[in-house]
Amino acid sequence: MASITLKNITKVYDKTQTVIENLNLEIKDREFVILVGPSGCGKSTTLRMIAGLEDITSGELYIGNKLVNNVSPKDRDIAMVFQSYALYPHMSVYKNMAFGLKLRKVPKKEIDEKVRKAAKILDIEQLLDRKPRALSGGQRQRVALGRAMVRESEVFLLDEPLSNLDAKLRTQMRREIAQLHRDLQTTFVYVTHDQTEAMTMADRIVVMKSGEIQQFDTPKNLFDHPSNMFVAGFIGSPQMNFIESRVELISGEAHLIFGGFSITVLGRYSQKLTAYNGRKVILGIRPDDIHYEESYANKNSDNKINLEIKSYEMTGAKVNIYSEIDGCAVISKVDSSLAPFDSGNIDLYFDCEKLHIFDEDSEVLICD
Repeated sequence: MASITLKNITKVYDKTQTVIENLNLEIKDREFVILVGPSGCGKSTTLRMIAGLEDITSGELYIGNKLVNNVSPKDRDIAMVFQSYALYPHMSVYKNMAFGLKLRKVPKKEIDEKVRKAAKILDIEQLLDRKPRALSGGQRQRVALGRAMVRESEVFLLDEPLSNLDAKLRTQMRREIAQLHRDLQTTFVYVTHDQTEAMTMADRIVVMKSGEIQQFDTPKNLFDHPSNMFVAGFIGSPQMNFIESRVELISGEAHLIFGGFSITVLGRYSQKLTAYNGRKVILGIRPDDIHYEESYANKNSDNKINLEIKSYEMTGAKVNIYSEIDGCAVISKVDSSLAPFDSGNIDLYFDCEKLHIFDEDSEVLICD
């Protein structure tokens, strides 16, 4: 069993700089969990503590049922894949993949079987005699994965393994790593700053900020039900729009007032907003939920706003239209076949089923 449990983990550098504080996390056996967040949030430090490459200042770390705080990396039954690939340039692909097993004095026949099995799965059998310098970035990453695979560890730790690849290769390698997880049926813990990687690969995602977990949930729940403004803004591209608004109750019905506009909210929002009558809140709405299509005019006529087009960018089937409300940038993502390709104003309709409303002070979700 290769579950991973972090209990009250704290990491302090030089007795003064706290980078992780009282972190609690439980990763299930065979789960694919991704740690995501901006640079400096503590995700790589957390991974390195799981690997045993960083000491834990306080708290307890378990792999399976075994406390491993003082267990060396080589005895933790983990395999790690780094951003830099870390291949030996003077060794062939075969020898790179076999090196760890050779150090552990695994019999030659068993080494050969494991290396060739991993090479077949990763489609690098034809590369076994080459040196790393003769390989592309994607091929080097497959070799690094293969070197980890042959160890047949219970836990795979991957630290930004795709960041050195171009966009096309990253997309391809995302699919291959996800398939590798399904094939190996082991626990994967993966670090990235790329929320697209996290959303497309993970069973669950840990969103981190300043050494603290903001939310640990499935990709769908993170997107549909973010717990606070940080998560809401970090997950999704383009990011969620945030508009400063004021709550007004009119005949028991809640309205959000901003920039000279009034948005009528649904009953489920009204109940939770009663306590905010007359107060400011932050309205969050994703660009995909602001519509230009005439089909929205009838069912969302109360939620129409008219904005000046500041700029737009073509992304293929969709166009991102940039506007402003009271100095706040507003992005709408509309069908390119319908979008107006000129300056001037545009009527937009808020999808009243897809609002996210946050407390102005705490930035915690009030309702969605």
